[in-house]
Amino acid sequence: MQFLFRSSSHFNLANMFTFVNITAGLLATYFITQNNFFVAIILAWIGGAFDIFDGKIARKFQLSNEFGVQLDSFADFLSFVLVPVFLIFEAVYQELDGTFLIVAAVASIFYVISGLRRLIHFNLHTDAGSVSKYFTGVPTPLGAILLWLCYLGYIYLSLAALGVVALMFLIGWSLNSKLKIPHP
Repeated sequence: MQFLFRSSSHFNLANMFTFVNITAGLLATYFITQNNFFVAIILAWIGGAFDIFDGKIARKFQLSNEFGVQLDSFADFLSFVLVPVFLIFEAVYQELDGTFLIVAAVASIFYVISGLRRLIHFNLHTDAGSVSKYFTGVPTPLGAILLWLCYLGYIYLSLAALGVVALMFLIGWSLNSKLKIPHP
């Protein structure tokens, strides 16, 4: 079990938490395909919890390494970019058709590319184990939370599907903006 506390191990404790995040994201995707959005959202939040702890564990036990940075970004892309976009596409945009559906698809692709670009940029400009005082642009976990709020607005507050499309464009833009967001 020493491999859990070796920074050189691909299966160290921090990375194991990241693997749980990835598993939760994959399961959330499956439940979205089954139209079980409640379970998908719970799994996404579980993934988010494990995302918080993987970094804290990596720093506390000095387990940060380049593999973990890349793995964490893959997990973030799945859980905080693909899953919320897929959920909104399946749960909200199903009422759209024709040109409006094409615009929703463009918004979804824009968000996915924006999230991927943000994560790649982060990986290219960060050192394993370092934490800055603020994020430049909205981090993907916060972007996912904002998309969940759009979903809730659609379900409970009668936010129009086209309103969700507009907000998806705005949140996608904010991922790579110059906004300064304090790091928790």
